[in-house]
Amino acid sequence: MLGTIVNVAAITAGVCVGTIFKKGISTKAQDTIMQGLGLVVVLIGLKIAWQTQNEIILILSLALGGMLGEYLAIEDKLENIGRWLESKVGANHGAVAKAFVTTSLIYCVGAMAIMGAIEDGLTGQPKTLFAKSAIDGISSIIFTTTMGIGVIFSVIPVFIYQGSITLLAEYVKVFLTSGMITEMNATGGLLIIGIGINILGIKKIKVGNMLPAVIFAVLLVWLKDLIF
Repeated sequence: MLGTIVNVAAITAGVCVGTIFKKGISTKAQDTIMQGLGLVVVLIGLKIAWQTQNEIILILSLALGGMLGEYLAIEDKLENIGRWLESKVGANHGAVAKAFVTTSLIYCVGAMAIMGAIEDGLTGQPKTLFAKSAIDGISSIIFTTTMGIGVIFSVIPVFIYQGSITLLAEYVKVFLTSGMITEMNATGGLLIIGIGINILGIKKIKVGNMLPAVIFAVLLVWLKDLIF
């Protein structure tokens, strides 16, 4: 849970700074900062993905996971939820509600939140969530200057969502081998690279549709160990 607690603290600190310096950050500066964050996310993903010991498992996991994700239309469903929430509360209840919904989705929906929480639960080393905390903290400054104090309420779903995943990972880790954890983390690292590419605006990658790849990585390692 340490990673999630730090994440919540970083967002809170960012909101405080953003409130003090509201409207003091230009649009150009915001774009440059976000590009820098995108580059850092790519670096983090590369470092995690580099841990793989079997590239074939990564290829198969992404292929099978991507097909399942496209069939389930995970990314579309997440975007629909976001649009539905914004239509329900964004316009009717003012800027606070809209800021809450928007930033909650940004901080919770993504491979970095899921993989970071899993890593925290499985290994007790929340490196990914620490990196996410830095990114969320800086971005919360920008969001607060543009959307207002409502950003602070996003810490509630972040704490519940990431904390629940971490606790679940702690429960199931007894069933996972070191090989499964390695390839699962490596697959998640590639998804994090996808997030970085999206932030940089190079190309829209449907990272949400690739999330099942993490599960396939575990299953493929299990099959490999069973056969060989």
